[in-house]
Amino acid sequence: MPKSYFVKFETPKEISDAAYEALRQAKQTGKIRKGTNETTKAIERGIAKLVIIAEDVEPPEVVAHLPIICEERSVPFVFVPTRANMGPALGIDVGAASACIIESGDSQPLIDQVVSAVSKLKTAS
Repeated sequence: MPKSYFVKFETPKEISDAAYEALRQAKQTGKIRKGTNETTKAIERGIAKLVIIAEDVEPPEVVAHLPIICEERSVPFVFVPTRANMGPALGIDVGAASACIIESGDSQPLIDQVVSAVSKLKTAS
């Protein structure tokens, strides 16, 4: 399946796995927001530390605005291959199109790793 038009860069598997794990850890020890509406509000309020966006969202317009507002507000974001894997990381039974970490808790080292890897990917593309 071709990438959606909003996907700005290819995320390696180890980085997307680290993003899922950061979400899981932040859910347990910090604070997260799940879903596109809550993620959008967190970005606009300036409290999002890392935004995770699924690539397989249908229709893509649901999350297409997220990379744009993240770049406007200098919020790091990462794409993950599937929303189905975001659900278990968030502790819910269904998939999620997007989520964000607002308080890192124990996941700060993973967040730093993901943010630095993504910034390298952005400068390379």
